[in-house]
Amino acid sequence: MSHRRWCALLISCLLAGCVVAVAQQTQQNTQNAAPPDTPAANPARPTVSTPATLTPVGYLQFETGALGATDSPGLDSQFSFNEVIKYSPARWLEILASSEPFAYSTAGGQSAKAPGDVDLGAQVVLHHGEGPNPTVTLSYLTRVYAGQAPDLDIASYRNSALLLVSGDVKGFHYDTNYIFNELVDGSVRRAAFGQTLSVSHHLGGKFGLSGEIWHFTQPFLRGNAVGNLWAMNYNPSKILVFDCGFQHGLTSTSTQWEAFLGFTYLLPRRLPLRLPEGDSHKGHTDSGQQ
Repeated sequence: MSHRRWCALLISCLLAGCVVAVAQQTQQNTQNAAPPDTPAANPARPTVSTPATLTPVGYLQFETGALGATDSPGLDSQFSFNEVIKYSPARWLEILASSEPFAYSTAGGQSAKAPGDVDLGAQVVLHHGEGPNPTVTLSYLTRVYAGQAPDLDIASYRNSALLLVSGDVKGFHYDTNYIFNELVDGSVRRAAFGQTLSVSHHLGGKFGLSGEIWHFTQPFLRGNAVGNLWAMNYNPSKILVFDCGFQHGLTSTSTQWEAFLGFTYLLPRRLPLRLPEGDSHKGHTDSGQQ
């Protein structure tokens, strides 16, 4: 095993230890902070797949993480922070903002620090499901700020449309996405397509395990990026979920190793900015990360 792979494995172990230690210290505080009627967080991270189910109506949700990557096309390594903020004003609509505030990249002995892209989008429910009856949604995102940070294997899009499906079968939760991206290189535009499948399962106590396989076309590289992701999550309370894990690329044009950690936090105060409707909590299902 190469030096870089040993480093990635070591980072994953260290991040896992940090996540558990911090989670244990914050468990009591988050349980006391959340009112009894507060709904559960619905994390989309750390998988590439996004759940078709929306966040609880009327609550802000923050998804914060750090990512370390090695051996990506055109890059030796990259370390970055990412943030996603979500809000659902109704049980059929979610609005979101995604950003990469900082990235430190190295390539060919040179290093650079720069922010990444900022995206805005929305997700609309086509069908509310529960259990084996899947929830189906459509999502659209567009880039509102083009950052200078280099892209990893999937590449950043100018516009992205997604079909998302989520459900539960025999104790397992699945999220699958079908993705249509518009990529731009100078004056040249190309379409890129992606498919993802994530499966998660409750391990017992407050722990869960997720496994994922994903694929994206790479029109400018004339290749295909394929990866396998594994992640653990720990839920100290219903409003806070910690996660950590690693990802391995399966083709020569994929990022070979990634290690990540982060958390999802649901602000335990309902905001008044909601669209008028009936009981907006009916029909809501979580992402299955228990």
